[in-house]
Amino acid sequence: MSAIAQTAPDRLITTYLHMTDPAHFRPAFTGDHRAAIRRMERPDVAFYRFLYGEVGQEWRWRDRLLMSDAEIHDLLAQPNTTVYVLYVDGTPAGYVELNKQGDETEIAYFGLRAGYRGSGYGKHLLSYGIAQAWAGGARRIWLHTCNLDSPHALDNYLKRGFSIHHVDDRPMPARYS
Repeated sequence: MSAIAQTAPDRLITTYLHMTDPAHFRPAFTGDHRAAIRRMERPDVAFYRFLYGEVGQEWRWRDRLLMSDAEIHDLLAQPNTTVYVLYVDGTPAGYVELNKQGDETEIAYFGLRAGYRGSGYGKHLLSYGIAQAWAGGARRIWLHTCNLDSPHALDNYLKRGFSIHHVDDRPMPARYS
């Protein structure tokens, strides 16, 4: 486990980003034929927990760990929730979760498992999620990241065309300590 996950900072700095025009989107797809992205077609709570745990463990993701299996199932069964899984050589490498809210789409969760970071798969998967959101009729795509996420997350979002619209700085919540 990295030093990031061992000691939490004293402050939680959350950066909110959005993209309001598809012309701002700068995709970065990989040409790696080993990578394939598939939609999770039916709610699979155990698989979702695996993805969430593997992707978020190092970054102290906690929110979905506090939810019951029934709550996660209900969330995944919602027609406005879509999960796309990145596979590399047939192995799950990460996922992007979209939550459509009217004409806005939130990238609720996005990330890669540790062994797949630094290979261009993150920008590929993010680009795919953004493209799906625009194709689904979004007029605005938004997300947030924080200083507990990958140190490369914010840069990836900015390079794909997101812009910062708000930054929140508060004491670190106890659940992340």
